[in-house]
Amino acid sequence: MFTIKHFLTLLVVLSGLVVWAGLTSSNEIRFELNDMPGNWFRNTNGPVAGSGSLGIGTPGVRVKFGMDSDTVHTMTSLLFPKGAQNMPFDTDAQKGSAEVELTTPGLYVFVCQVHPFMLGTVIVDDPATEGLDLGDNVTLANGITVPTSSDLATRLLRGFLVLTEPGNWQNFASGKPWHINYPNVNVRTDSGVVNLAEVLTARYGNDITLPALLTPSQQGVGEVWVNTQFELTANKKKPGAATAVNATDWQVSRKVFLQMNNPHNMWTDRAQNLIFATEWFSSRLTIFDRRSGQSVDRVSVGDAPAHVMTRVDTDQLHVSINGSNDRNSVVELSPLGRNVERRIDIGRPGPHGHWMGHDGGTMVTPNVFTGDSTIFDFARDGIRNIVPTGGPEAHPIATGMMPDSSKYYVANFLDSTITVIETATGNILKTINLLQNYDPVSGQITGPVGALPIQTPVSPDGIAMVTANILTDTITIINTKTDELVAALPCAAGCHGVQFGAKKGGGYYAHVSSQSANVLQVVDIDPNGDGNPADAALVGRVLLTPGANTAMDDTITAHSGMGGQGVLGVPVVYNGWVQKLPQEWKDQLTVKQRDPLK
Repeated sequence: MFTIKHFLTLLVVLSGLVVWAGLTSSNEIRFELNDMPGNWFRNTNGPVAGSGSLGIGTPGVRVKFGMDSDTVHTMTSLLFPKGAQNMPFDTDAQKGSAEVELTTPGLYVFVCQVHPFMLGTVIVDDPATEGLDLGDNVTLANGITVPTSSDLATRLLRGFLVLTEPGNWQNFASGKPWHINYPNVNVRTDSGVVNLAEVLTARYGNDITLPALLTPSQQGVGEVWVNTQFELTANKKKPGAATAVNATDWQVSRKVFLQMNNPHNMWTDRAQNLIFATEWFSSRLTIFDRRSGQSVDRVSVGDAPAHVMTRVDTDQLHVSINGSNDRNSVVELSPLGRNVERRIDIGRPGPHGHWMGHDGGTMVTPNVFTGDSTIFDFARDGIRNIVPTGGPEAHPIATGMMPDSSKYYVANFLDSTITVIETATGNILKTINLLQNYDPVSGQITGPVGALPIQTPVSPDGIAMVTANILTDTITIINTKTDELVAALPCAAGCHGVQFGAKKGGGYYAHVSSQSANVLQVVDIDPNGDGNPADAALVGRVLLTPGANTAMDDTITAHSGMGGQGVLGVPVVYNGWVQKLPQEWKDQLTVKQRDPLK
């Protein structure tokens, strides 16, 4: 199978080769891993050909990694020349430094496994050779060969340029066409020497008019909270906010900045009064009052906390510690997050987007370092199963569970697949290939497509699973009755987060965030109410920048509304949680929404 791991390999090969022509090499390159959006692997000597995460060296170059971060990172080889000495190179998640000598000419790409959008690239250049010759084909790790002029090659290069450079993000507030700075260089491919900027523009366009903002015709219930993780402000050093959208008028009502460092995902308590926000580039869980935005507490939980959910029967909090190097990598806190009660052994380090069962009996985790998923049983207070989901290279990153907890889904980030697992037994029921309808050479698309899937929850009524795909910028819809991919909708650049909220009068909206754009997308998963999500439709595109009436505790200085990642609907309307809502929230829901399985 042609996996996204192989796609990424091709992407970084091309992106590295096209930017180094005519540049001066070095015998030492220093990368600083940091918390700021864009160049997370920052070349301390400054940008090279417009890229702050690229370094050029000659054989024997020393590559040194340092830290200017509040959390841990890994320095891991993603790609290196065949037979290269000192490769593969890897470190544990740490705050320390490391270095490696690169002697074999070619492209080296380093990644943080905890925060997989962090990339640093080194070209070791042989002075005796003439560069920018891409050759006729690129052979991937599984032996598949594709031409360098293929749609796959150029499509991934374009995606890389958009995701890693803030100047290429989609600004829906600007009123201007979307311009991407393509490298104006000549490259040799299997079809001859071509100008890269001309090829990308011809295939995908540039200076594109962005789609219009769109207010859903039907109101939602309550609020939609989005972690606009990349916003910079005047009174703190680190980026990030929690942004509230009123689901009645679809306006931004509040932005909460506090001292949060890259707030990544959120949940709320049973009363819907508090917001719990994980600081992914820190070691803390921030707790604030939902109505006032005032800080309540900031609790140390462990390095790089990723996701947080409550247990429905006890209202205890469970936080996945993405940067953990040991098995005790989910932290359990008392209700309202007053204190840490214990660290749960899930048998694996580094979980990311976990999910809790509808009755409080089960927790499932995607384990990014080991390529598997843990099923934890609270009744026996131990591990029920650890299920392989494609191996370490698959990078399982998020889960979603059926409302009766009968089965759950694991999004394998680098494999672009979804593993379907029976919760009671740990049996794998199916593997869904999100790229089954895509030809990587011609670019022909014959059906729904998704690549680099991230958040992937199941609707409260159990009819659909909705997945944000960051590479293809598509929102894929899977019918949970058949576990078939039935639809794909367009998404803004950097499609990342999904959670469900109630639609006024019945049904559900999927709220979808994008990290490289400043809008929230609203998807009606079943417009005609027939229980079949094949007709799911994009019904809203809501600006996440502040308005005249937005309450804020700081002033935005850059990336307004950008960095959309974790999403939370208030009230929480998933089965198990919805039944325990205060009456004031229940009164706003239909009978069916109050008990979705009945």
